[in-house]
Amino acid sequence: MRTSPKGDRRGAAGRRLAVLTVLTVALGAATLAGLAFGSVRIPTGQVVEILTGRAEPSPFRTIVLDVRLPRVILGATVGAGLAVIGTVLQALVRNPLADPFLLGVSSGASVGAVCAIVLGSVFGLGAALSTTVTIPAASFAGALISLILVYALARGGSGGFATGRLILAGVAVSYILTALTSLILVTADSADHLKEVLYWTLGGLGSARWDMLALPCAALVVGTALLMSMARPLDLLLAGEEGATVLGLDAARFRVGVFVLASLLTGVLVAYSGAIGFVGLMVPHAARMLVGAAHRALLPVVALMGAVFLVAADLAARTVAAPQDIPVGVLTALTGGPFFLWLLRRRNEGVPV
Repeated sequence: MRTSPKGDRRGAAGRRLAVLTVLTVALGAATLAGLAFGSVRIPTGQVVEILTGRAEPSPFRTIVLDVRLPRVILGATVGAGLAVIGTVLQALVRNPLADPFLLGVSSGASVGAVCAIVLGSVFGLGAALSTTVTIPAASFAGALISLILVYALARGGSGGFATGRLILAGVAVSYILTALTSLILVTADSADHLKEVLYWTLGGLGSARWDMLALPCAALVVGTALLMSMARPLDLLLAGEEGATVLGLDAARFRVGVFVLASLLTGVLVAYSGAIGFVGLMVPHAARMLVGAAHRALLPVVALMGAVFLVAADLAARTVAAPQDIPVGVLTALTGGPFFLWLLRRRNEGVPV
């Protein structure tokens, strides 16, 4: 018995709603766990009382509201943003192995932020100014410059570019920028700068504070909303550039615009969290298994799943070797590396990924 197209659409919509509901509950549970667990264990009931304003002033209240809650919010924001960016880049280059690191965007943002950290102390910039203005601006500039360089290297004589050439250019630029970051670290005058920048390049959320959340949260909301409005062109581009052009999409101009938007969002997120890898690679694949590849349905699911993933990963980073705080980027790399190899093997075997 065949189902009608309307019935199929209703079934797909019901499935998406169920997935979004489960992910929302999971994010709430991960947030509560992130506030309760750490080097100091706080009873869950007391955490709820603190969040609802019924708890008396205490050290636990300070830990929850001033230390852990900003960290959880930053982790959810960065996880959602990186997952959304990875999804969009995979559509733009039509390669399931793409993520912000593959195209050199995160590496460029890292170079910019590291330069701001080191030079900020040389020129006597205050810590507050450096955190709220200088590092985000330098991070975005580095991301945009690296993306322009990758795009220029990948362009062919006809003005277009092949996906393989773009990825190779991205990998080459990423290696060069990573080496440049290492050079800055080695030549840093202060051992304190070396430690700070090294921890930052590994990716971590330990520096989260309330006064630094406005920009990344606003960038995530605005950037995701803009990308949601581009869902249909992204679907067309994912299906094939020739078909997209036939249907009236200026693929080259659209790709440039989305690349700039992706570099802006990546630069802002990396400025506050450091270089956290593989979130934009793993999460989109898991989300497509649940709701398919249509971006209007996929992007909200990807954002929620990325938020859940990074909040849970950061909780593990804070508890697995407590009281030592492991950079969360180390844990995402430990899980993302094998996942990348698995995807590469499936791709070599001709299995769709």
